[in-house]
Amino acid sequence: MKTKIFASVMVLALATLACATPDLSSITNPLPKDDFSSSSSGWGTGTDSQSSVEYANGGLQMIVQQPFYVSWSTPDTTSYENIHIEVNVKNQSTDQQALFGIVCNEQGTTNSFYYVGVSPEGHYAFIKSAVAQDDVFLKEGDSAVISGSASSMQLGLDCGPGALTLYVNGQQIDSVSDSTYTSGVVGVFAATDDQESGANVVFDDFAMTKLVK
Repeated sequence: MKTKIFASVMVLALATLACATPDLSSITNPLPKDDFSSSSSGWGTGTDSQSSVEYANGGLQMIVQQPFYVSWSTPDTTSYENIHIEVNVKNQSTDQQALFGIVCNEQGTTNSFYYVGVSPEGHYAFIKSAVAQDDVFLKEGDSAVISGSASSMQLGLDCGPGALTLYVNGQQIDSVSDSTYTSGVVGVFAATDDQESGANVVFDDFAMTKLVK
């Protein structure tokens, strides 16, 4: 994925859910979780010539056909702030530079949000998307933790006030500071690099909790 910028983005729907250290409000009013066992749980789905997002293979499967293309899904328009998100990912991508991961702080149904992901080769990136602007890579790097579990891993993301922190299999990978978006909708995404039909991942066991301030 390296310093490439995605030129086009498609909204397939809306999302919510995740997991971390809970506060009292998350105990009395638990945030939703989804194991994708029911195709009516609310995630946006659809298939066209550019990508496919469908309940399949025991989870929410994303296949992206068009090179340099991002596809994401969310189940509703609820706005959250100061949260931790977790999701399991099975990677079946042929492109070692395909990127997949978590969306947070999406501003309604616009192309303004953060998306943080990893690639099978071990690369990771914190990216900011904005309407009518090129995507901005806030930070990127490489990790042996990611490449060592490229076929199946648990991703985690702290989406807090002014900071994002990425975890893989419970290990902190990196963090970045940015305060452009402080709350918003959450979801998952997959993106191709230069290989056609290179991204193919299945998301499962999505969960979200409030971060302790």
